[in-house]
Amino acid sequence: MRITCVGGGPAGLYFATLAKLADPGNEVTVLERNPAGVTWGWGVVFWDDLLDDLFRYDPVSAERIWQAAYKWDEYEVRATGKPTTHLAGYGFSLGRHRLLDILSARAVELGVNITWSDELTDLADLPPSDLVVACDGARSRIREAHAEHFGAEVEVARNKYIWLGTPKVFDTFTFGFEQTPAGWIWFHAYPFDDKTSTFIVECTPQTWSGLGFDTLDARDGTERLRQIFASHLDGAALIDHRAEVGRTGWQSFRRVTAQRWDHGNVVLMGDSAHTTHFAIGSGTKLAMQDAMALADAVGSGDDLAVALERYEHRRKAAMAPLQRAARASSAWFEKMPEYAHLPAGRFSYALSNRRGEYPTWRYLLHMATQSAIPRTLLRWTLSARRWSRARRRTDAGQVTTGHAILPHTA
Repeated sequence: MRITCVGGGPAGLYFATLAKLADPGNEVTVLERNPAGVTWGWGVVFWDDLLDDLFRYDPVSAERIWQAAYKWDEYEVRATGKPTTHLAGYGFSLGRHRLLDILSARAVELGVNITWSDELTDLADLPPSDLVVACDGARSRIREAHAEHFGAEVEVARNKYIWLGTPKVFDTFTFGFEQTPAGWIWFHAYPFDDKTSTFIVECTPQTWSGLGFDTLDARDGTERLRQIFASHLDGAALIDHRAEVGRTGWQSFRRVTAQRWDHGNVVLMGDSAHTTHFAIGSGTKLAMQDAMALADAVGSGDDLAVALERYEHRRKAAMAPLQRAARASSAWFEKMPEYAHLPAGRFSYALSNRRGEYPTWRYLLHMATQSAIPRTLLRWTLSARRWSRARRRTDAGQVTTGHAILPHTA
């Protein structure tokens, strides 16, 4: 099968890898508009569920991702006028550039042809293909070229946000809320290697304009943010890559949905098909799980139209709970100033339970673990769980036979 993936992000590169594992005879090409090694992103986050899937589908790349990942053990919540509080949990983060390096190297090892600096401007320029996978992002040109068929809709969220980086390495995943004369503004920060953290800033439109970000250029805006969050940054800078090309990174989240994901031999994947608000940190996971589901469908041996329909149904059903959670989470942040009056413990619990899913006992546990000894015991328990789950993954050492995508054997 001749397969062309338009877009060299995690979804496209991982699907290319799985397609080659399914059948080394597949001719797989990835067209990526950026040069090799160039990405606008900072770090991405993920959890055990994605690692479990990665080890089932391709243990080689999974092990590399696992070894490169930065592990953090809890969440910290800081807010003006309140003591610092803590949320239980752990997770993993990895620089987007490092993730792309791992995935592209694995794809090339298997014989995938990656063409860098190749921005598709006309669909007629696509090479002859049995399957075209549109994984070219939330503003997908391929999706827009067939807009009437895919039935894409875009809903723009209310808040403003910007993705930045900083050489300040936070100890763990940190939420920081600062009250300014123009209103509340906050950040989500997490380390993704031993030198850098992702630093996402968010606020209401009123605060955004009140602080002058609607008129400041990228460099002056970044400096103003550094001043606002100076007590959290310990003198470190904030970095906006887009400022280097004279652009500002401020934007409003665009929630993309599509009524249909396939059109002839063209199929949408990742952000081209759907976007999920960053407040639940699932964008990379959903994109790579799309790649797994599409690989399963295409590798089933069924007629391509049937396979693509099955892929769409499977992914829409799997994503529905997360999409609801993302909507609830983004809505909480849009109303965040309404919670600012709460005492520290109740405020951080409201943040943790912003999806509205927790039973009453979780609140009691949350309040108990604000003390050092109970929090340490809970952290040890979660660390043991993380170690046990990792041991099960690595002990397996191979793809399970329950999936259509299996390593090729002679």
